[in-house]
Amino acid sequence: MKRVVVGLSGGVDSSVAAYLLQEQGYEVIGLFMKNWHDDSVTISNECPWLEDSNDALLVAEKLGIPFQTVDLSEQYKERIVDYMFNEYEKGRTPNPDVLCNREIKFDVFMKIALSLGADYVATGHYCRKGILEKDGEEVYQLLAGVDGNKDQSYFLCQLSQEQLAKSLFPIGELTKPQVREIAARMELVTAEKKDSQGLCFIGKVRLPEFLQQQLQPKEGLIFEVDADSPVYHQEQPTFASQEEELAYLSKNIAYTPELGKVVGKHQGAHYFTIGQRKGLNVGGTKEPLFIIATDVTSNTIYTGQGNNHPGLFKKALFIQQPEVHWIREDLKLKAGEKMEVMARIRYRQPLQKATLFQFEDGMYVLFEEPQSAITEGQFVSWHIGEELVGSGVIS
Repeated sequence: MKRVVVGLSGGVDSSVAAYLLQEQGYEVIGLFMKNWHDDSVTISNECPWLEDSNDALLVAEKLGIPFQTVDLSEQYKERIVDYMFNEYEKGRTPNPDVLCNREIKFDVFMKIALSLGADYVATGHYCRKGILEKDGEEVYQLLAGVDGNKDQSYFLCQLSQEQLAKSLFPIGELTKPQVREIAARMELVTAEKKDSQGLCFIGKVRLPEFLQQQLQPKEGLIFEVDADSPVYHQEQPTFASQEEELAYLSKNIAYTPELGKVVGKHQGAHYFTIGQRKGLNVGGTKEPLFIIATDVTSNTIYTGQGNNHPGLFKKALFIQQPEVHWIREDLKLKAGEKMEVMARIRYRQPLQKATLFQFEDGMYVLFEEPQSAITEGQFVSWHIGEELVGSGVIS
């Protein structure tokens, strides 16, 4: 009997994952991760950790498996929260869920599980693991979940071969309704429980208040840039090389106040992100205003009207070399090589046709169609068929 530690989160997905593993003959242990203590910034009653750990305990009791809580709040603060503050301060928008999987669930948590003699760690993610044989070695694949509506492989885009080797995803072959059905049949307390929203494990957080703990509010101006602004109608230069052209296509427009008109004030450019529409509190425009750029140095926000504003779209993005990550290391590109893939720049975005171009100092992703709101600090993932093969931080 192989031993599996399941990260029981108090939700229906991990509950059913534990049950399925038990059915498959594994020795199952349930572990609840406590990652957050500060209730002052969570919106009350929205998935407080106490209720979740209680539900996780009830599920473990029902299944008759050992259960304990591990407190990882120190590592979480260090690796996720501090990183987030850092990124926001630089004017980037981090993705805590992707990081949480790489740094906490499949690293700190996995090490605890292995120290308990576990052979594997299992989670309730909607994705699948494949195994290939290549040159006599086993190669692990991260595959999309069968439920296209719930596929969560994107959140695991930073995992390594070592982490995948020790991971199991028991519900990846199921759809959400099937998972709920199993939970109801087993009379698990989580069967009807709503999916949790918000930061990985913190629950629903009021982001501006959360950020204000570290990043002081400071008043700045909001500018609106007209869609017909000459900045969008400049002639394209001639390029000496493909790399030069890709650099041009992925570059942000350098906005200055002269390009727009003042339409309002904000409390800190670092609280806002590209493509954001809520929270600007500027009225009186024909179409809603979307953020097209933020400048944390001058504490300025630039906006444009409507979701088709030219300031929102770009055809390419760049990933700095240290932030290029291949799950399938055997497919890694060498400098000068390129690869056609499908890619996405955010969770739930339909996959887009793209080409990867690898150079010495990093990689460009060139999309067939211009993409809206490519956001620095977020992750781009690339796929071949139903397999997620790599990812990187948009720079």
